[in-house]
Amino acid sequence: MANLRKNHASSSKESSGMVLKVGIFAVVAGGLFYVFNLFSGKDVSLADTIEKTSEMINQGKNDGNSSNNSGTNSGYDTKTYVDEALLPTSTTGQIVKHGYYALSYSEDHEQPEWVAYELSKDLLYKKRVDRSNNFRPDPKVSSASASPRDYKRSGYDRGHLVPAGDMGFSKRSMSETFYMSNMSPQIRNFNGGVWRELEEQTRDWVMKFDKLYIVTGPVLTAAIRDKIGVNEVSVPDSYYKVLLDLSEPEVKAIGFILPNEIRYEHLSQFAVSVDEVEELTGIDFFYRLMDENLEKELEAKVDIDKWEFSKKRFEQRVKSWNKRK
Repeated sequence: MANLRKNHASSSKESSGMVLKVGIFAVVAGGLFYVFNLFSGKDVSLADTIEKTSEMINQGKNDGNSSNNSGTNSGYDTKTYVDEALLPTSTTGQIVKHGYYALSYSEDHEQPEWVAYELSKDLLYKKRVDRSNNFRPDPKVSSASASPRDYKRSGYDRGHLVPAGDMGFSKRSMSETFYMSNMSPQIRNFNGGVWRELEEQTRDWVMKFDKLYIVTGPVLTAAIRDKIGVNEVSVPDSYYKVLLDLSEPEVKAIGFILPNEIRYEHLSQFAVSVDEVEELTGIDFFYRLMDENLEKELEAKVDIDKWEFSKKRFEQRVKSWNKRK
């Protein structure tokens, strides 16, 4: 009986502690919700604020847990693996670094002007984790990122800029691709058509060339097609991707500019020089990865013959991906 009383007391104490923690969390979330809406001028729901508060608390726990700082396949380690030399220039001044990619966030358009990362064959060979589908605001965006609600009933997909398929080598890398700071509004059969083809083709090139430096983003300097959601997320008219291969003996670079719509042309028809993408976006890519002379040479032209395209995937896109409901 004494043991029963002891166990009951212990259980009551744990329950009381849990209630206290939940109460404190609710107060903190509610306070942040009030302060954020007061000073930011953004219409952010309490649910979004609670989610962001939870992210911050969990991040704090991870930061204090040194045992999570080892290995890239063990879950949510807290290291950053982004090479500073890869980062392009930022026109917004708000660079956010996640575990395996970085981005420059545009508050005016509620999406990044670029995302940057390197992808290697070794990472693609790692055991794949399940797709998380945990779309959520990015707690690292100081001005607050877009919300999943912005895309609801908009008619546009939440289009990944860093593809989930590139980041399937750890739970953390996969999960971080579902931050809304990595999303841009895309036509459904663009997202699942020519954009998908380019993403998969890029992984083929990584397997062939061992490693690529990748920068992707919406074209925010041209006309914007629309605005969606309470946060007025811009719908870009086109997107770009630039790739750099520094492996010897065939050092090379290539760019792509793709209209945000269903397209039936061969993927190679959208290939351009990196210089053309820089001129269109006002962003300087790869300037810290190589000397000026090599940069000028690589970025001024594109040699399609050095980039093999999949005929089978192109035919699949035209016959089925473009027509998916």
